[in-house]
Amino acid sequence: MKTLHTHLVSLAIAGAFAAAAPAFANHPAASPNLGTPVHDESADRTIVLDAGAKWANVTGGETIRFVVGGKSFSWRFDTFNTSPVFDLDKIAPAGMLDGRSIKVYVSPDPQQTSG
Repeated sequence: MKTLHTHLVSLAIAGAFAAAAPAFANHPAASPNLGTPVHDESADRTIVLDAGAKWANVTGGETIRFVVGGKSFSWRFDTFNTSPVFDLDKIAPAGMLDGRSIKVYVSPDPQQTSG
Protein backbone atom coordinates (compact mmCIF):
# COMPACT_ATOMS: atom_id res chain seq x y z
CA MET A 1 0.00 0.00 0.00
CA LYS A 2 2.89 2.33 0.81
CA THR A 3 4.30 1.77 -2.70
CA LEU A 4 0.95 2.69 -4.29
CA HIS A 5 0.79 5.86 -2.21
CA THR A 6 4.35 6.81 -3.27
CA HIS A 7 3.48 6.29 -6.94
CA LEU A 8 0.29 8.35 -6.65
CA VAL A 9 2.16 11.21 -5.00
CA SER A 10 4.83 11.07 -7.72
CA LEU A 11 2.16 11.16 -10.42
CA ALA A 12 0.43 14.10 -8.76
CA ILE A 13 3.68 16.08 -8.60
CA ALA A 14 4.52 15.26 -12.22
CA GLY A 15 1.02 16.33 -13.26
CA ALA A 16 1.36 19.64 -11.43
CA PHE A 17 4.64 20.38 -13.23
CA ALA A 18 3.12 19.42 -16.58
CA ALA A 19 0.12 21.68 -15.98
CA ALA A 20 2.36 24.60 -15.03
CA ALA A 21 4.70 24.24 -18.01
CA PRO A 22 2.69 26.41 -20.45
CA ALA A 23 2.91 29.36 -18.06
CA PHE A 24 6.69 29.29 -18.31
CA ALA A 25 7.00 28.43 -22.01
CA ASN A 26 8.89 30.90 -24.24
CA HIS A 27 9.51 33.42 -21.48
CA PRO A 28 13.02 34.84 -21.34
CA ALA A 29 15.11 34.07 -18.29
CA ALA A 30 14.00 37.06 -16.24
CA SER A 31 15.37 38.17 -12.91
CA PRO A 32 13.17 37.05 -10.01
CA ASN A 33 13.05 40.76 -9.10
CA LEU A 34 10.75 41.28 -12.09
CA GLY A 35 8.09 38.76 -11.05
CA THR A 36 6.83 35.38 -12.20
CA PRO A 37 5.05 34.01 -15.31
CA VAL A 38 1.59 32.58 -14.55
CA HIS A 39 -1.46 31.15 -16.34
CA ASP A 40 -3.78 33.65 -18.07
CA GLU A 41 -6.74 32.42 -16.01
CA SER A 42 -5.22 33.75 -12.79
CA ALA A 43 -4.94 37.38 -13.99
CA ASP A 44 -6.41 40.19 -11.90
CA ARG A 45 -6.86 42.34 -15.00
CA THR A 46 -5.98 42.59 -18.69
CA ILE A 47 -3.90 45.25 -20.42
CA VAL A 48 -4.30 45.42 -24.20
CA LEU A 49 -1.24 46.99 -25.82
CA ASP A 50 -2.08 48.47 -29.22
CA ALA A 51 0.45 49.44 -31.89
CA GLY A 52 1.05 52.86 -30.32
CA ALA A 53 1.56 51.68 -26.73
CA LYS A 54 4.74 52.96 -25.10
CA TRP A 55 4.13 51.97 -21.47
CA ALA A 56 1.96 50.00 -19.05
CA ASN A 57 1.22 50.86 -15.43
CA VAL A 58 0.89 48.02 -12.93
CA THR A 59 0.94 47.64 -9.16
CA GLY A 60 3.21 45.31 -7.25
CA GLY A 61 1.33 42.17 -6.26
CA GLU A 62 -0.94 42.29 -9.32
CA THR A 63 -1.24 39.53 -11.88
CA ILE A 64 -1.65 41.05 -15.34
CA ARG A 65 -2.64 39.46 -18.64
CA PHE A 66 -0.94 41.36 -21.46
CA VAL A 67 -2.54 41.15 -24.92
CA VAL A 68 -0.43 42.19 -27.91
CA GLY A 69 -1.70 41.63 -31.45
CA GLY A 70 -4.01 38.76 -30.50
CA LYS A 71 -1.33 36.94 -28.44
CA SER A 72 -1.22 37.03 -24.67
CA PHE A 73 0.82 36.15 -21.63
CA SER A 74 0.34 36.71 -17.91
CA TRP A 75 2.77 37.90 -15.30
CA ARG A 76 2.61 38.24 -11.53
CA PHE A 77 4.42 41.36 -10.35
CA ASP A 78 5.68 39.95 -7.06
CA THR A 79 8.55 42.42 -7.23
CA PHE A 80 8.68 43.65 -3.63
CA ASN A 81 9.34 47.18 -4.91
CA THR A 82 12.74 46.21 -6.35
CA SER A 83 12.23 47.08 -10.04
CA PRO A 84 9.99 50.13 -10.47
CA VAL A 85 10.62 50.49 -14.25
CA PHE A 86 11.79 47.95 -16.82
CA ASP A 87 11.31 46.99 -20.47
CA LEU A 88 8.40 44.62 -21.12
CA ASP A 89 10.58 42.58 -23.48
CA LYS A 90 12.48 41.34 -20.40
CA ILE A 91 9.42 39.24 -19.46
CA ALA A 92 7.40 38.88 -22.68
CA PRO A 93 7.60 35.62 -24.65
CA ALA A 94 10.04 35.67 -27.55
CA GLY A 95 8.76 37.55 -30.61
CA MET A 96 5.64 38.88 -28.93
CA LEU A 97 6.62 42.56 -29.08
CA ASP A 98 8.28 42.42 -32.52
CA GLY A 99 11.10 44.70 -31.39
CA ARG A 100 8.84 47.36 -29.87
CA SER A 101 10.01 49.15 -26.73
CA ILE A 102 7.33 49.22 -24.03
CA LYS A 103 8.16 50.28 -20.47
CA VAL A 104 6.45 48.76 -17.45
CA TYR A 105 6.00 51.11 -14.48
CA VAL A 106 5.43 49.17 -11.25
CA SER A 107 3.80 51.06 -8.38
CA PRO A 108 4.59 49.79 -4.89
CA ASP A 109 2.48 46.92 -3.59
CA PRO A 110 0.08 48.50 -1.07
CA GLN A 111 0.36 45.40 1.11
CA GLN A 112 4.16 45.79 1.29
CA THR A 113 4.26 49.49 2.17
CA SER A 114 4.08 50.68 5.74
CA GLY A 115 2.20 53.67 6.77
